[in-house]
Amino acid sequence: MTGVDTNVLVRFLTQDDPGQAARVNALMAEAEARDDRLFANNVVVCELIWVLESGYGFDKADTAHAVELMLATRQLAFEDRNLLRQALGDYRTGKADFADCVIGRRNAAQSCAKTWTLDRGAADLPFHELL
Repeated sequence: MTGVDTNVLVRFLTQDDPGQAARVNALMAEAEARDDRLFANNVVVCELIWVLESGYGFDKADTAHAVELMLATRQLAFEDRNLLRQALGDYRTGKADFADCVIGRRNAAQSCAKTWTLDRGAADLPFHELL
């Protein structure tokens, strides 16, 4: 298994740079042929969401759909696919950004009773509380 950076996933999802997209598509095809996986850690996934929203103008629904497609891609491995799916559900229904959703879910998985925040949007999440 080898890791991938955010820009690789951006090219995979957007296909906006033909040269880079071709290299990423070849990488994905090679991984599939070898029955191998490419690892995207939680920071990469959070950064991907930020890039799609701020750099590409994706709205919440389009961003969530893109992440769903990525999570369903067999060639990609994640730190915790289930946690990312739960965070995606929080993101879809709440006011918080995706990173806050991951932070709350990750902290809960580490036995934190709650996560203190000063962010009113994040305070609506199940594992956050406004300080």
